[in-house]
Amino acid sequence: MSAPFLAQSFHVRWSTLNPACIESDISASLLRAEQAIDALISQDRGRLTFERVMLAYEDALKELNEAWGLVTHLDAVCNSPEIREAHNKMLPLVSSFFAKIPLNEHLWDLLLTYSKTDQARDLTGVRRRCVDEALAYFRQHGAELPVAKKQRLEEIEAELSQATQKYSENVLDSTNAWELIIDDPAKLAGLPASAVDAARADAAAKGLGTEEQPVYRFTLKAPSLIPVMEHLEDAAIRKQVWEGSGTIGRGGNYDNTALIWQILKLRNEKAQLLGKKNFADYVLERRMAKSGQNALDFTHNLHAKVSEAFRREVIALQEYVADKEGAAVRLLEPWEVAYWSEKRRRELYDFDEEQLRPYFPVDGVLSGMFRIAERLFDIRIKERQTVCIDGADADAPEGDGSGVSAQDGGVVETWHPEVKFYEMRNAEGVHVGSFYADWHPRDSKRGGAWMNYLKGGAPPSGDRDRQPHLGLICGNMTPPVDGKVALLTHDEVCTIFHEFGHLLHQLLGNVEIPSLNGVNVAWDFVELPSQLMENFCWERESLDFFAKHHETGSPIPDGLFKKMTAARNYMGAVAIMRQLSFGKLDLELHMHHATDENTDLDQLARKILADYMFPTGTEAPTMARRFSHLFSNPTGYAASYYSYKWAEVLDADAFTRFQEEGVLNPEVGRALRDSILSRGNSDDPAKLFHDFMGRDPDPNALLARAGLLTPLLA
Repeated sequence: MSAPFLAQSFHVRWSTLNPACIESDISASLLRAEQAIDALISQDRGRLTFERVMLAYEDALKELNEAWGLVTHLDAVCNSPEIREAHNKMLPLVSSFFAKIPLNEHLWDLLLTYSKTDQARDLTGVRRRCVDEALAYFRQHGAELPVAKKQRLEEIEAELSQATQKYSENVLDSTNAWELIIDDPAKLAGLPASAVDAARADAAAKGLGTEEQPVYRFTLKAPSLIPVMEHLEDAAIRKQVWEGSGTIGRGGNYDNTALIWQILKLRNEKAQLLGKKNFADYVLERRMAKSGQNALDFTHNLHAKVSEAFRREVIALQEYVADKEGAAVRLLEPWEVAYWSEKRRRELYDFDEEQLRPYFPVDGVLSGMFRIAERLFDIRIKERQTVCIDGADADAPEGDGSGVSAQDGGVVETWHPEVKFYEMRNAEGVHVGSFYADWHPRDSKRGGAWMNYLKGGAPPSGDRDRQPHLGLICGNMTPPVDGKVALLTHDEVCTIFHEFGHLLHQLLGNVEIPSLNGVNVAWDFVELPSQLMENFCWERESLDFFAKHHETGSPIPDGLFKKMTAARNYMGAVAIMRQLSFGKLDLELHMHHATDENTDLDQLARKILADYMFPTGTEAPTMARRFSHLFSNPTGYAASYYSYKWAEVLDADAFTRFQEEGVLNPEVGRALRDSILSRGNSDDPAKLFHDFMGRDPDPNALLARAGLLTPLLA
């Protein structure tokens, strides 16, 4: 297939996406986008309309956005030397193109000229917001800067794109570079059977050990690392794994320290070029927080409310360990905290999270989650048959080049055999969107979990038919072992619901302007739908839709459910403080330390987080070197990690409506869909929240849910 990255069919023909085509396809798309922008700004200024200016501007960038989205997606899920080389070669050119758009004085003049026409002044609703948001975006990104500063801004964007990409590669490569092989099963005492089986299967997949004499391979990927830190009795091995986690982005060929300072310095220079004191003020200007100081004040206020409970929880765990050891109270080591915390939880609540695994087979979780969404949001989700075709067979004459093979009865191509594909339709049967799901770890796949979209949809408008969304959700959950079904932890289930919440926000987006549709909202509002969906993982009524024993089909027993909910807020203040520490570090680095490159990064982080971190005997290296949310993208969550807690206040409050009116009440679900999920950035997020709840947010909702709202703390 010629120009496979530029194919316009809805279903992606993944087998044709040869890395050798990236340079030519993206170069061609860049040229066409430039020509479209030139045609846009050369039109007759006396005939300007919303369609000829605003919609034409969005159309001019559509092909490039979609083509480059495919490249960056492959870099995230199928990383290879060929993809990495081609991606990195085109990255500066693509970054430069997008950086130049708001700096194009002729395009800026066109937008200003149109905004002053009678038609533009009479606009209302989403079209009015489209113009206002476009003008604000261009101003925020340098449209009114003098020429010399515009040139420097372009250079900064190119440097940031390359530095953040290298940071991301270092995290992936250093994660993959570490492994621990254990040949003595006696050393695995305490480790759940699921983790032992996974370690054995992982070793076998690498050609290590035999059936008669198996060995066990442990890595720094979450499904391998977390069970070790929480359950393994051998403290020396836990220490070894903890020390291994400290090598991610740190030391040797993969050290991110210099890159962090480079990124911080470039971001700070960018902010000051654009008239802001620091990068946080620049980024948050058009978000709910409005400024870095407001975000920092939010963090400090929540910190003050949980500090006493945090201190009590730390002391309680230290005293528990001292009692078990028959020794004096001491500081725990970093590789001891999760282990003793889990041990104490099992003792206090007679509850072990591993007891829940049999009730969370991955396919059952997904099926039940879809049924909940169907009931609440009046939609239908159907799995399609898929096939993963080797690139060598990409030119085989099956299908029509659309990514759907007619020969195989309409199966949809994917990028990996484990990937699944689903269609979403509304109650009338109209196709509103489709999505891929890729849930298990691979060496070629970046860590974490995320949602994204490859094609942004829109409702019918004028002569245009409905355009369905094409999204994706990815994670690194417990993989299947020896052909058996993958059984998830409850935390992993919550993560799947979280990413699905993002996906619903995108696929149910029903705004006619693509740039205002779906998840294209203020960053401190975007986590509301995702975090709200996590609540359904805790309610009996919703759990019964998907928590079924993988062998018997029975629901979680009442006794186990009671233990699970009783233990929900165990070490809750520690968990909140951990999240606050991430946001605090993020804001402080971007607001007060962006040019401190000669400062020891670990000492600085410890100073910033002195009252936020669980005190330990050995000081841990800062997670900044592997903090991909902050440093693997020119912007990403930079100066915005606080938004998880900001949105958690909103989601804790919003979910009270479900609790009061019915956890699976379709009327409440429709209200959420109509007030928030379908509205994208068509209105101010504070108004959208008010539309759903009928009032402003209750700032104490999060503390109440966490069991920390006492008269002393209120």
